[in-house]
Amino acid sequence: MSEQKSLLVELGTEELPVKALPGLAQAFFDGVITALEKRGIGFERGDAKPLYTPRRLAVLLPAVDVEQPEQKSEVLGPYLNIALDANGAPTKALEGFAAKAGIDWTALERTTDGKGERFVHRAVKPGAKTADLLADIVREALAGMPIPKPMRWGAHEYAFARPVHWLVLLLGKDVVPAQVLGVTSDRMSRGHRFEHDKPVWINDPGDYVMALQGAKVLVDPDARRARIVAEVEKAAAQAGGSARITDDNLEQVVCLTEWPAAVLCSFESAFLAVPQEALIETMEINQKFFPVLSNGGRLTEHFIGIANIESQNVDEVRKGYERVIRPRFSDAKFFFDEDLKQGLVSMGDGLKTVTYQAKLGSVADKVARVAALAETIAAQVGADPAQARRAAELAKNDLQSRMVNEFPELQGIAGRHYALAAGEPKEIALAIDEAYQPRFAGDDIALSPLGKVLAIAERLDTLAGGFAAGLKPTGNKDPFALRRNALGLARTVIESGFGIDVYRAINIAIHRVLHDMQSIRDLKSVEAIRSAQQAGLGVEQKLPPKEDVNADALTSEVFDFILDRLRGYYADKGVPAAHFNAVAELKPASLYDFDTRLDAIGTFATLQEAEALAAANKRIGNILKKADIAIPHAVDRALLTDPAESALAEAVEAVLGETDEALHHHDYVTVLNHLARLRPQVDAFFDSVMVNADDPAVRANRLALLKRLADRFRAVAAIEHLST
Repeated sequence: MSEQKSLLVELGTEELPVKALPGLAQAFFDGVITALEKRGIGFERGDAKPLYTPRRLAVLLPAVDVEQPEQKSEVLGPYLNIALDANGAPTKALEGFAAKAGIDWTALERTTDGKGERFVHRAVKPGAKTADLLADIVREALAGMPIPKPMRWGAHEYAFARPVHWLVLLLGKDVVPAQVLGVTSDRMSRGHRFEHDKPVWINDPGDYVMALQGAKVLVDPDARRARIVAEVEKAAAQAGGSARITDDNLEQVVCLTEWPAAVLCSFESAFLAVPQEALIETMEINQKFFPVLSNGGRLTEHFIGIANIESQNVDEVRKGYERVIRPRFSDAKFFFDEDLKQGLVSMGDGLKTVTYQAKLGSVADKVARVAALAETIAAQVGADPAQARRAAELAKNDLQSRMVNEFPELQGIAGRHYALAAGEPKEIALAIDEAYQPRFAGDDIALSPLGKVLAIAERLDTLAGGFAAGLKPTGNKDPFALRRNALGLARTVIESGFGIDVYRAINIAIHRVLHDMQSIRDLKSVEAIRSAQQAGLGVEQKLPPKEDVNADALTSEVFDFILDRLRGYYADKGVPAAHFNAVAELKPASLYDFDTRLDAIGTFATLQEAEALAAANKRIGNILKKADIAIPHAVDRALLTDPAESALAEAVEAVLGETDEALHHHDYVTVLNHLARLRPQVDAFFDSVMVNADDPAVRANRLALLKRLADRFRAVAAIEHLST
C-alpha cells in the first residue's frame, strides 16, 4: 500500500457571494476529489466535507497517496503477416512500431486476438508524485466550478468569483509549490479580518481547523451553524421568548460570518400594531435578524442580530442594529396606518385600471370570474357560497395597498388584516390570506373550507386564462406560474378530500374566460372602427385578429396539464410510475377519486394474483383491440361450450354483482380484492379455451365475456400497466 499523507487546500479570497457560497464550496470539494480519482491517486475521504467561510474555500482530506500507482500501458502493433517477411525478418511496419516504442523489435511481446497473432508493446512506468500533480489538480477543480460571472482583477487574464489573496497547499507537513490564480502557495492562512488580522501558521493539515479557531475563524459551516443556533436560542430565552429560525435565514447568516456572536436587541412596542409578517419580513429578508416570538407564537419587541465579531462594546453594536431597523419599521407603520384610513373595500376601485393580461382584461375582470367560480365550488363542497363570493371579491384589493406595494410577499396576508379591521367575518379574512396557499413547494394547503374554495377558484381561472390566451409554459418559461398553479390546485382538491368534478370546473372557467376575451375583443373592435373612420382607413385594417378557440379541446389540454403535474407529485411520494399510469389512462374527472384509485392500486399490487391478472388483462386488451366482429353487451350462456369458459362466466357474473355497490361508493380496494379471486378461472380459461373460435357466434360470445371482465377492472384502473 502506498504511503499516505493528509492534504489541505485552502483558497483565500475577498468575501464570496452569500447565496452561492455553499454551492461553490461543494463544487471545489467535488472537483478536487474528481481530479484525484481521474489520476488514480488513492485517498481516504472519511467524514471529509466542504469547509468554507465568506473569505475561504477549503478541502481537507485525512489521507492521500503520496504517489500514483504504477502506470501500465499496452500498445498493439502489427499482425505477424504484416510485421515479418517470408524469412522472418522485420518489415518496415514492425521496425517503425518498435522505434516509436523506443525499444528493439526483439524486445516486443506477442499476443493473440480473433484475427491472429500480433506484436504488442507493454510497459510499466512508476507513478508520478502526488505533489507534482497537485497544482494541476487545484487548477482543474477551480476551472470546473459554476461561476456565471467570473471577476477579473489586476492586469492578468485569469478570473474567479472574487479576487484571490492566498493559497495554502500542504501534503502532510510539506508545502507543495504551486502558482494558482496569481498567488504562490505556502502554509500561511489568514485569521479573522478584525479579531485576528494576521497570518496563521498551519504546521500540518490536521491542525487546520483548530489553528483557525484560535484565530477566531470557525471554518466548519456546521460548527458556525450550531454556534449561531445556540447563541440565538440563549438570547431569546433571556428575552422570555423563542427565536424564529428559518433554514434560509440561518444559512445566509452562516455564510456571512466567520466568528458569529448573538446580540439581543429590541424595538418600540408601538410597531407591534403593524402586521407582524411585515416586521418579520423586514428583519429576516433585509437585515438577516432573528425575530423573538412569545410562547403563543406572536412577535415580541425583541430580535437578535448576529455580529461577525465579539465586540468589546456590545451596546454600540446593539444600538447600530436597532438604528438600522427603525426606519424600515416606521415605513411599514406609515403604510399600514394609511391603508387602514383608505379601507379594503375602497382599494378595490383601483383594480379596474390595472391590466391583468391584455387578452384577459383587468384584475377586476379576473376578480369577477373568480368570485363566480368560488360561489359555484362552495355550493359543491358545503361551504357558504355568499361568503365565498365576498371573500373572492375582496381577495385582490390589497394589491392596491401601500403595504403590498412595499412588501409584495404580503399579498393576502395584508388583505387579512385589512379585512378584519374593516369588520369582515374572520372566515372571510382568513380565506383572503389562505387563497395564496400553497405559496411555495412543500407549503401547506389552505386549512379553512373557505380558504380552500378560494384557492381552487383562483387557480382554475389562472390556468383557464393562461391557456386560452396562449401563455402555456414552454421550456423553462412560465411567466404566469401555471405549473405551480396546476399543482397547487390538484393538491388542494386531493388533500381536502373534495370530490368535485375538476374537468367540468375547468370547462366552466374556460367558458367564463372566453366570454371575457370576446367582450374585450368586441370593445377593441368598436374602438378600432371609430379610429379607422376618423383616419379614413378601411375597418378591416384596424380590427383585432379573430381567435378561434375550442373550449372542449382547451379543457382537455388543461386537465392533461394538471395530470402531468400530478405525475411528479406522486413520484415524490414514492408511487411507482406504473401505478400512476394505470389510473391516469382513465382520466377520472375527480382528482380526489384519482387519489383513491391510486391507493387501491397500491394495495392490489401487493397481492400474489396482481402480476398474473395484470398480464391477463393486457392480453385481453390486445384480443379485444383485434376483434373484427361486433361484441355483444351480454354473455349468452347457451353458447358456453367449454367448462373453463362456463366457470369464468359464472365467476365474473358473481363478482359483478358483489362489487356493484362497492364501485358505487368508490370502494376500489374491495372491488379489486373481489376481482383478484378470479385468477384461477382466468388462468384456466386461457389454458383451455380458444377465444377466436371458427364459429362467429361462439367467438363473439367469448369476446363479450372477456370484455365484461376487462370493463370491471377498468372501472378502477388500467391494471395492465402493472404487467412487467
